[in-house]
Amino acid sequence: MKSSQVQKRSKEIEEQKFSETSVQLTEAAPQIVGSGFTAPGNIYSAILSRNEAVKDARRLKDFQELRDKYVLKKVLFEDPLFPAEDSSLFYSEKFPLKLEWKRPSDICSNPQFILGGANRTDICQGDLGDCWLLAAIACLTLNDIVLKRVVPHDQSFTENYAGIFHFQFWRYGEWVDVVVDDRLPTYKNQLVFTRSGQKNEFWSALLEKAYAKLHGSYEALKGGNSLEAMEDFTGGLTEFYEITEAPKELYNIMRKALKRGSLMSCAIDVLVPTAQRTKTASGLVTGHAYSVTGVEQGKRKDGKDLMIRLVRVRDPWGVAPPPACKSNDWAALATSEQDKERLRPTEQGEFWMCFEEFKKNFTKLEICNVTPDTLEDDQMLKWNVTTHEGRWVKGCSAGGCRNFPDTYWTNPQFRLVLLEADAKEKTCTVVVALMQKGRRKERCSGATLHNIGFAIYEMKGNQQQLPKDFFLYNASTARCKSYVNMREVTERFCLKPGEYVIIPSTFDPHKESEFLLRVFSESRSTSELMPMNSEPSLTEWLPNVSKIVLLSATDSLLYVSVCRVLIIYPFLSSDKELKTEGFSLESCRSMIALMDTDGTGHLNLQEFNHLWNKIKKWKLVFTRYDTDKSSTISSFEMRNALTEAGFQLNNQLYDIICMRYANEHMELDFDSYISCLVRLEGMFRAFRAFDRDGDGIIKLNVFEVSSIIFFFICLLNINNKYLQAA
Repeated sequence: MKSSQVQKRSKEIEEQKFSETSVQLTEAAPQIVGSGFTAPGNIYSAILSRNEAVKDARRLKDFQELRDKYVLKKVLFEDPLFPAEDSSLFYSEKFPLKLEWKRPSDICSNPQFILGGANRTDICQGDLGDCWLLAAIACLTLNDIVLKRVVPHDQSFTENYAGIFHFQFWRYGEWVDVVVDDRLPTYKNQLVFTRSGQKNEFWSALLEKAYAKLHGSYEALKGGNSLEAMEDFTGGLTEFYEITEAPKELYNIMRKALKRGSLMSCAIDVLVPTAQRTKTASGLVTGHAYSVTGVEQGKRKDGKDLMIRLVRVRDPWGVAPPPACKSNDWAALATSEQDKERLRPTEQGEFWMCFEEFKKNFTKLEICNVTPDTLEDDQMLKWNVTTHEGRWVKGCSAGGCRNFPDTYWTNPQFRLVLLEADAKEKTCTVVVALMQKGRRKERCSGATLHNIGFAIYEMKGNQQQLPKDFFLYNASTARCKSYVNMREVTERFCLKPGEYVIIPSTFDPHKESEFLLRVFSESRSTSELMPMNSEPSLTEWLPNVSKIVLLSATDSLLYVSVCRVLIIYPFLSSDKELKTEGFSLESCRSMIALMDTDGTGHLNLQEFNHLWNKIKKWKLVFTRYDTDKSSTISSFEMRNALTEAGFQLNNQLYDIICMRYANEHMELDFDSYISCLVRLEGMFRAFRAFDRDGDGIIKLNVFEVSSIIFFFICLLNINNKYLQAA
């Protein structure tokens, strides 16, 4: 490589270094999260989770159908999927008190679902560190349309009552209906967790229970950011502001957010992350989430030119006295009795404060917008939206950020085409939102949020996944500010029309998670996952298999035992390039199953010679990628090795291969590599045998299905009786 190219590469890598930022969770107690978590090590966990959702739907069916069934039977519903047991409360510890699960009718007389309208005074925090959730619920009550979507109002403890209620949440691109029974944890006949200011109102407590069920337990709700819950209530887009770095127009942004029905919360970071919550000099609590319930401005009555700019804040505890930084100027903004009623703080936990005091005291602001429209102007737009689901798999497609150039290119890649500029503009407005999925529900296994982010590169005419060299010599056109440990990272860009590739990733390699990528654009656009090597049909690559000629018994049929000796010892033990003890029994079985066309468990000389030539060819590919002469290749390089060996697979198959054959260091030795190639070729060959007209589609009758299943069983594990002499 020329010196100038090396310098350019070094400079490019240095310019593209990413940073990571940690965002504190707001919580009422130290977060209970285990250490040393390893995410599920196979791609099937995503499939299984979907299957569980299907089971849920089949078991619980539709809410109304279930309710009517229990009303007819005159039996109160008991949720089998979220039982009134300790397992629904905590997964890492026992609650210090002996709790009783009671229905509202056992707690008070005349229980009501909603009493006098659902409003922010109905949310009072109990003995659970989910102030972030309750702050979001309080914000939810300010948007009546969204509230009625999340909390269906046609439910009661009188009409068609059967002890069953339901709530709706936006969950990774779709709305899900969560059904719960009305048994709630109590101590001395008092609700232990969220409760209303009125003892006989229960919608907020039941909403919290449904949200806990969505994530597996009440404990899973300890600690978080209000953005997460606000997004689950709206399906909207999140914006996060460090107030010290917020734009000058922050006050107008907040005003427009509330006018458009956005949900908004704020918090004060703890100076030392491991420290307990404390009160500031003003009386506010650090590490605690507050709701922003109002933003108002007006002229002073004393004739001065200064404007009164106020922010109304609510504490989810609902009992704390107003802080010293509160303001009574709200009364000066009221020009009528109706204004006074609208502006008046409704309880002890709610107060007004001057905007300057708000900026001085709070450190972060979280806004969830129902649409991607910017809060910096008054224009409302219609957006084009595309949504993609993906997964980072350890050792295969979890390549980390640009700081790791050897693996960065293996991350999923999404092609974005901006077809035209915005009206009266030369550029296209694009909003990219990347969300990691399921981390809160996996807390019981010790999961925490990864630091995630993305970059956008300009390209031209590429239809396949871009190789490593592209990212070594091309700078990103746009990227997120930093990698953050939040559920979702959102950024807004102005890009010229053209073709781009979006690379979502975790900060470090080998961090596993499912993710959701949403792309919003004002003008026409398309986006799609970029395939590896065009993801051709199975029949586009098939090895040239010479016609097998059966030899007679006198032509020295090779039994498995003899074959194993020939393969392992002459070929490998004397090979100075490969430091290996030879093929495993499992690999030998696969080789015999591949070449043994008549099912006798024997290889004739011609079959063995054909196998021998293939192994020698595949060995050359292996040594080419074994750059450090360790007799192993990186799981990230396996896809290139497979391509060079003649196999063209889709991304999901690469993930499965990596998880099946790579070791704990995400490397494959020669035995695993050969075993994988042998099985791939066998499967391609089996498909070709049934693809009689060569169109890439096969139709099987029941006997052929049995035959192909038997073949794959033999390919994976040939009967031990053929290995008795080995």
